[in-house]
Amino acid sequence: MERLNKARSVTGSRVSGESRGSSRHRRLFWKLRQRWKLLGLFEIDREHEFYPLTCDLKEGLKDAIQDIICSDATQSALTDDDYSAKLTQGHEGYVMRTYAGPVFSHFRQSLGLSEESYSRSLSACGLFLQFISNSKSKADFFLTNDKRFFLKTQSKREVHFLLQILRKYIQHFQAYPHSLLVKIVGVHSISRAQDKKKYFIIMQSVFFPDERITGRYDIKGCHVSRWTEPEPEGSRVLQVFKDLNFEGNVICLDQQRQWFLRQMELDTRFLQDLNVLDYSLLVGFQLLHPDEKNQNWSLANLIVRTKRSVNGAGSPTTSHSASVPGTVEEENSTDKEDDGTEFSGTPEMTSGGRIPLKKIGPQVSTVSDISNVIAQNRRLLPNYRNPLHVMDGPELRYFIGIIDIFTVYGLRKRLEHLWKSMRYRGQEFSTVSPSQYSRRLCSWAETHTV
Repeated sequence: MERLNKARSVTGSRVSGESRGSSRHRRLFWKLRQRWKLLGLFEIDREHEFYPLTCDLKEGLKDAIQDIICSDATQSALTDDDYSAKLTQGHEGYVMRTYAGPVFSHFRQSLGLSEESYSRSLSACGLFLQFISNSKSKADFFLTNDKRFFLKTQSKREVHFLLQILRKYIQHFQAYPHSLLVKIVGVHSISRAQDKKKYFIIMQSVFFPDERITGRYDIKGCHVSRWTEPEPEGSRVLQVFKDLNFEGNVICLDQQRQWFLRQMELDTRFLQDLNVLDYSLLVGFQLLHPDEKNQNWSLANLIVRTKRSVNGAGSPTTSHSASVPGTVEEENSTDKEDDGTEFSGTPEMTSGGRIPLKKIGPQVSTVSDISNVIAQNRRLLPNYRNPLHVMDGPELRYFIGIIDIFTVYGLRKRLEHLWKSMRYRGQEFSTVSPSQYSRRLCSWAETHTV
């Protein structure tokens, strides 16, 4: 009996020790998770609550894109059926649905994004990242491992609204290919066993690549609740600041300022026509390296940039110029033009020393085409991996984009406006009419740029 009691005592001590060890492990993991959350971005590993979901997302998205590749959806014109298309794919334990797949495939092609490259980013073996946002919404934000695409959960109502306005959204980019609006490249839903159906959108990250970005701001053009308390100096916390934090700063765009102000007017007017408000202007800062400040003006690079600006908005283009930080390395040795000719970094010159327009592309072969490019407010896009959202000033590179375009000025927002008008009398708050919201954000852009 004494031996038995001793054995029980030893066993109890061992269990108690294991329990304490397990408890210490959990506390350590919890502290680590809390630190990751403060950083705003961390990997969704096997211990993470969203790990099973992201694994299903990877597999489902890969199959959905493969279906598009196999269907060879390269038609030049979209149909009504394309906008209402819904692809349902069953998998073990979940069902994936893809909405308006042909439309988004067509849009990705217009951005120069191949389906193979898109699939690689979404289904790569690297873990998805979770972004902890200070947004008031309850949305979950996932980021592909290469940080190129955001996956954001949306409500059923928001997805329904997006699909309703999708034709106008695509038409806006057809009219203004260099729009600052966030590029939404996919809409899906996933239904998992014993879990509520989740809707989500996929969009290009405005802050890509983010390795050297030193400051991030979310601007709404107002003051109420638009301050983020900075972390102590030296902190590694990833923060997105707001309007009041920006005061004292300016965006120095030099010659590109007028283009930027014009595009802000075009994009906010479009959102105003959709009766949308509460969107944000994202602004990121990045210091230019000395060899980046003047490298954009070489003749070869000008040709590459002109080709990209006219023929395709978002794809990496071939450049045989010297490699510098921030430029895109070519995937192939040559880049095919629309007319089947090959483009190289060394342009052919006419006897008068001019560059023949046909080498830039058939779209600008006539004066009327050039006028159309001007009417579309196009600019000379930089030769970077995120050209539509990148603008270079004399000293800084800016990452700029308009996000969160799903809030409609309906009855709920009108009542919120009345309540805030009484609570914040004489102050600027976010919930105002779409026309006032548009004017105010454009005014902010004008007073904060040089």
